[in-house]
Amino acid sequence: MSSRRFSIDDRIDYSLILPVLLLLLIGIIAIYIAVSHDYPNNVWPIVGQQVAWIILGVFISFVVMFFNTHFLYRLTPWFYVLGLGLMILPLIFYSPDLVASTGAKNWVTIHGTTLFQPSEFMKMSYILMLSRVNVFYMQKHRDRERTIKLDLWLIVQLLLFTVPVMFLLFLQKDLGTALVFLAIFAGMILVSGVSWKIILPVTGTALAGFTAFMLTFATREGRAFFHHLGMQTYQINRILAWLHPFDYAQTTTYQQAQGQIAIGSGGVWGQGFNVSNLLVPVRESDMIFTVIAEDFGFVGCIVVIALYFLLIYRMLKITLKSNNQFYTYISTGFIMMLLFHIFENIGAVTGILPLTGIPLPFISQGGSAIISNLIGVGLILSMGYQNSLQEEKHIKPKRMRKKIILKQMK
Repeated sequence: MSSRRFSIDDRIDYSLILPVLLLLLIGIIAIYIAVSHDYPNNVWPIVGQQVAWIILGVFISFVVMFFNTHFLYRLTPWFYVLGLGLMILPLIFYSPDLVASTGAKNWVTIHGTTLFQPSEFMKMSYILMLSRVNVFYMQKHRDRERTIKLDLWLIVQLLLFTVPVMFLLFLQKDLGTALVFLAIFAGMILVSGVSWKIILPVTGTALAGFTAFMLTFATREGRAFFHHLGMQTYQINRILAWLHPFDYAQTTTYQQAQGQIAIGSGGVWGQGFNVSNLLVPVRESDMIFTVIAEDFGFVGCIVVIALYFLLIYRMLKITLKSNNQFYTYISTGFIMMLLFHIFENIGAVTGILPLTGIPLPFISQGGSAIISNLIGVGLILSMGYQNSLQEEKHIKPKRMRKKIILKQMK
């Protein structure tokens, strides 16, 4: 009786790779449309650069797929320290012009050349570190009954690795990215099994605080009060743009107003490939969804959202199949990160949420985000790869036993 040989190809989850490749292809097409109208002389350099980032990200993702649990677990603290070190760089090497336009020091710029955004890579290091803390905590207290005290101690440990990241983001004045880290943190808390006696009061307090903030912000005196406390002018303008996008359509809310008009002009089927009748600032990056809506309409938007749902579904299926705690936490963190990016980006360009400058995963122009997201995909593929290896170990002994039985019968 011949036994089947398992190859690398058998262990790769192509149903996870397919939606990622389709989203990357849609991103290239959308970026081409955006830059062909906004930067007609630099179309191919910009598109070519995006393709190069994708190729690099795919290569790194392929390498990460072969990482095993022990290797990742051991190197996680080093990835975390490296991530913190990189996040210090934008505070030293930055472009005054870029800071003036965005209000944040989140890009490393040297001699006028913008290189990368360290916080994008820190997201993956942060996910790994919180996953490691959770696993260590679960193993250490596996024989003890879960109590409120133990849950609070876990939260404290997670906060110890969250506060340094938030402090650096505060110095960078990057509120949008800070919200992403909070979403990851919340996801880790939920999946770790922390008691609802802690979660519900904290959630209630947060909602009450948000309500109080919005009621205060709605008044001119309230906005002056927040500005006096240190809230940046661009942050106040972004919230105002969310609340009243067409009141200041020619000045501070021009981007949001133009974006919403562009989305509406697409209708059901869109205006057609490479058609653009409106100028939407930075639509190749944060506002890329407006390009999809304008050219391919409601149908095109639904296709993109459906691909995201398919991707999340495949990730959840791989996660549920795995018995590896470390990978389960990693997958949870990455899924929370993607969900927040998708919800915030699409919500911002459609006027549901404030604009925070968060890119649309796999689609928006930008090397740091593309590579970081593909590293995350590599980690999920690694989980599936390890699942396949475990299944093979169970299959081989059964086949060997069948061979022995056959020999005995002969």
